[in-house]
Amino acid sequence: MPDLNDSYTVTGELAASYRENGHIVLRQVAGVHEIAGYRPAIADFVREHNNHSKPLHERDTYGKAFIQIGNLWTKNEAARKFVLARRFAQIAADLMGVDGVRLYHDQALFKEPGGGHTPWHQDQIYWPLDTPNTITMWMPLVPVTEEVGSMTFASGSHKFGYISKTVISDESHRTLGAYIESKGLEKANYGALAAGDATFHAGWTLHAAPGNPTETMREVMTIIYYADGERVAEPDSNARKNDMEACFPGLKPGDVAATHLNPLLYSRA
Repeated sequence: MPDLNDSYTVTGELAASYRENGHIVLRQVAGVHEIAGYRPAIADFVREHNNHSKPLHERDTYGKAFIQIGNLWTKNEAARKFVLARRFAQIAADLMGVDGVRLYHDQALFKEPGGGHTPWHQDQIYWPLDTPNTITMWMPLVPVTEEVGSMTFASGSHKFGYISKTVISDESHRTLGAYIESKGLEKANYGALAAGDATFHAGWTLHAAPGNPTETMREVMTIIYYADGERVAEPDSNARKNDMEACFPGLKPGDVAATHLNPLLYSRA
């Protein structure tokens, strides 16, 4: 597998743009030959472990949005090398302006041909972390056409912090869409992406994704990071309770968020 442990230059201007808007796109975070080395094994794993048993038209909005598989790094060697890559973690640290980052978890998010939209939501309503220093890398493993595009972000929405506990659903799309309009927040979509390009967004950034009208699977890997040294928050919802048990086994609120499932992936020291 190609080595992904070298550096990627994140300028001060790029970091400032990320912190202002709560999202950014970076081109060729992974090269074409590097993606070609990892994609087959990751895509095969996702196909083998797809747990959707119903056709698209019989699923709810969440089920239509994507095939979702988490913590591939613990189950597949290619995914492990990809997810634990120092290059990606260094970018996450540089964008947030922190000294080190740990892994929260990874997710494969494959949107099927004809798959539905992903409703407006905030990722961090699921995460029992007492910090704004969280970030998600969203990287397509295949070219994403203009028809499909990147995710759509509400610029500056991360500055409002915890907006709603509503999980990803038709309700979240309505209520958070209305919130975006009421605040006059600008929506940004980066359009077509090459395999290996990546968007990064903060845990509180409101975002959604269009459906997939094409006949090609939209194959995306995501990796979620948080700043080293952060602590576990008191879970205030069932979603956060579930995530605390799954991602921070054995820890309780107030503990430093670090277990065998949360390796330190980058440190300036």
